[in-house]
Amino acid sequence: MALFHRLTIVCLFLFASVCPDWWLTTNTALVQAKSPNIVMILVDDMGYGDAQCYNAESKIPTPNIDQLARDGMRFTDAHAAGPLCHMSRYGLMTGRFPFRTDVSLWREHPLIEAEQTTIASLLANNAYETAMVGKWHLGFEENGYDQPLPGGPVDRGFHSFFGIRASTDIPPYFYIRGNRAVSPPTDNIEARNTEGWSKIQGEFWRAGGIAPGMELKNVLPRFTDEAIGVIEQHEKKSADQPLFLYLAYPAPHTPWLPAEPFRGKSGAGMYGEFTMMVDHMIGRVLKALKEADMAEDTLVIFSSDNGPVWYEDDVERFDHDSSGGLRGMKADAWECGHRMPFIVRWPGKVKPGTVNDRLICFTDLLATFGELVGTELSEDAGPDSFSFYKTLLGQSEPDRPTLVIKSGSGAMTARQGPWKLITQLGSGGFSKPSRIKATKSGPAGQLYNLDDDLGELNNLYDQKPDVVARISTELKRIQKNGTSRLPKTQ
Repeated sequence: MALFHRLTIVCLFLFASVCPDWWLTTNTALVQAKSPNIVMILVDDMGYGDAQCYNAESKIPTPNIDQLARDGMRFTDAHAAGPLCHMSRYGLMTGRFPFRTDVSLWREHPLIEAEQTTIASLLANNAYETAMVGKWHLGFEENGYDQPLPGGPVDRGFHSFFGIRASTDIPPYFYIRGNRAVSPPTDNIEARNTEGWSKIQGEFWRAGGIAPGMELKNVLPRFTDEAIGVIEQHEKKSADQPLFLYLAYPAPHTPWLPAEPFRGKSGAGMYGEFTMMVDHMIGRVLKALKEADMAEDTLVIFSSDNGPVWYEDDVERFDHDSSGGLRGMKADAWECGHRMPFIVRWPGKVKPGTVNDRLICFTDLLATFGELVGTELSEDAGPDSFSFYKTLLGQSEPDRPTLVIKSGSGAMTARQGPWKLITQLGSGGFSKPSRIKATKSGPAGQLYNLDDDLGELNNLYDQKPDVVARISTELKRIQKNGTSRLPKTQ
């Protein structure tokens, strides 16, 4: 089918040269023929140091993720929009920092407003078939699970959706197709924990409702089957239309439920085994793209939504550092909470085997996709989104402006170049202590130069008051103005 696309483009150009009026009316078809498929694979709670392409000392074999890195561009300074699942996904979908909305409402209400531009609606408006498979975690308008669930993926730009409302440790547990439960969660499941792990690790899930016959251990392979089905059906029915597939795996987030072939195969316990299973599922999807003759025309993006649940005791016990040398864990303001593995493969466009240290954020995908399809964002779309499209092509472009992240417990982080400001003391998340009260003789917050101190061990807050003041001023402007964009000069 890659050959078909190339022949289509050649024929359109030849015909346009002799019939310019026809060209004006069919320019959209040419753009459509030139647009790549896009497959975004987002895993859940995987650390910066889990994949071996990011951490040579990792105890977890990740051959498929590593191959993506060899075939594409591996970013080393990419950040989730927030260090928790719903925060991260909100920024990814909307190009808007999640501190700008009340993300706590996701349990009963949609976080994304009906009129908001999303990566899915942008691409759908530019001739893409848009499909989502997996974990949504951005809320529905809930009025009983035997009723329609408005405000989800199919109401925010996706033509199809098969997935779950949140994580596989947050009840109720049931599949959704479109905007309806496949089977409502009328049965109940008891809570589970695993001896030898913390209460939020291992085979951990909460008690609650579950759909009859649903087994949590089958969710990961079921989503892989669904994603492969999307690819196969697209090739059969819509091969002349580009596909955007957003595959949001709910793993290796708890519960860690590795299938038998992966047990005992990792040096990082059951977490490592489950991560191996995730890598295997990614390999199945990449194989499906190749078998559908779509791989050469597909831009593949791989990342994780936030940092891992992996404590210092786990590092010592397994000699595996899921953080890859970063400080902290999931939910934290420290780097491990939000600095993510991020890989882009795009044959013929992205140079294989490249490593890029440009600062990027999940919010930047909206503007990047917009530039890819030739659409300029409106003033109210993606207020915190800055394209890195030219970076993918190996071209130079201005550095990303100030990045702002809110931690799990509310600490604000602002990043300018190598400088990182945290507005309080402590982790701001799951690492203890989450918050430390400032003293009269000590610093009121944290400031790190990440070029010299990626582990965030040397707090320069009191030594660099000018840097603190400059970043604090810009942070306040971004919070107040509702956008990261600078005012346009007259």
